[in-house]
Amino acid sequence: MAQKTFTVTAETGIHARPATLLVQTASKFDSDVHLEYKEKKVNLKSIMGVMSLGVGKDAQITITTEGSDEEEALKSLEETLNKEGLAE
Repeated sequence: MAQKTFTVTAETGIHARPATLLVQTASKFDSDVHLEYKEKKVNLKSIMGVMSLGVGKDAQITITTEGSDEEEALKSLEETLNKEGLAE
């Protein structure tokens, strides 16, 4: 299992467009990928799950990956968050 916590820096938080990018990135991997926010954990491959969290600016989120390509999945998601200016 690989895990990392991020702080959301985007003014709009993780709304529809960035959520879609994260779901698309997570879906490329075989590993189970979860996003945790305020003690709620959702499948990061589910757009409805991610949107239901209502993640805003300055939120602390944790991404957990588990499976055969977990390290690669976490690295790719971190790159997406950084490249899109969503979190650090």
